[in-house]
Order: sequence, then structure tokens, then C-alpha cells
Amino acid sequence: MATWNSRGLRGSTLEEYVNRTNERYQAQGLALIQKIPTPITPVKMDKEHRQITLAYFEQRSTVDYIGAVQGIPVCFDAKECRTDTFPLHNIHEHQMNFMGQFEKQGGVSFLLIYYTVRNCLYYMRFSELWKFWERRASGGRKSVRFEELTPGFFMELKNGVFVPYLEMLQKDLELRPEENRDEGDVS
Repeated sequence: MATWNSRGLRGSTLEEYVNRTNERYQAQGLALIQKIPTPITPVKMDKEHRQITLAYFEQRSTVDYIGAVQGIPVCFDAKECRTDTFPLHNIHEHQMNFMGQFEKQGGVSFLLIYYTVRNCLYYMRFSELWKFWERRASGGRKSVRFEELTPGFFMELKNGVFVPYLEMLQKDLELRPEENRDEGDVS
């Protein structure tokens, strides 16, 4: 069974930004997105600081966030990357399966990647992620180079903490085939 050993909260910066953004989107009536906790069972505790220092995961997680944006079901994962190369081993097969099934049910799946070294955000459409995933499965490159990303899906943090992913979701919807598109404006 997988274990978690506290080495600090990996990815916590992006998650905090996304959580604040989701609160703002909810307050504005634009979206209702929930963070999905990963259930863990504590094994060791630091009683002095009241912190879990070793635990095991009770089950595999699917994605970090799930919800609806003006009637459109969405699910996404938030990932941080310290270099210009995003390793695909950061995405697990069960997550790809979940996101693919979510898409088949009419939902929208995507990744939010925060390139900390560049201080920039990227919205990776599921179709783009799938292309890189298939390349890896065929014996190709096991990572995504920064230069391979679609230029129109980069974002900048607004006010230092706001992740404007609804703008990218709108672009994503506009690029989908007509039969899969909902005409509602999400931005």
C-alpha cells in the first residue's frame, strides 16, 4: 500500500492559489468546485506538534478537484513543476482512466501546471495530455518539454494568487467539436 512521509506539502503553493480562486468563483456564482481529499490512515504522529509524520493512503485518488462551471461538469488536477520538463510519471494510469471516463460522460478534464521556475501557469487540455500519454505508452518521451505546450493556454497569476482557469476552460470548449460543446459562456 502507498505511504506518505511528510516532507512538506508538495504542490501546496498551487493548491492554495486554486483553493482561493475556487472560493472567489463560488462567491461570484461562476463555479462550484470542491477539493477532493485523499483519505489517509496515520501511522506515526509528532505528538508535540500534533502533526502526522507517516501515513498510508487508504485508496487511490482520482483528481484534486471536481465540480461544475455554469452547468458544465469539470474535473482537474493541479501539478507543480520545478523545471521546464513535466514528467508524465506525475500522472497515474487510474487518473487518466478517470479523466477519460469523465470526458466520455460529457465533462471537461484538464491539468493546471504551475512552472515554478518560470512563475507561469499552464492549462493542459485532456486531449493534449492524452497525446503525450500515448506517445509515452508507445515508447516515446516520458515527459513534456515546455516548448511543446500550446502557446494560447498559458496564464499569469492575477493579484499574485488568482488562477484565471475559467478563461482557458472557455477556450477549451470552443476548440471541441460542435456536438460536444455547450454554448454557455463560462468566463
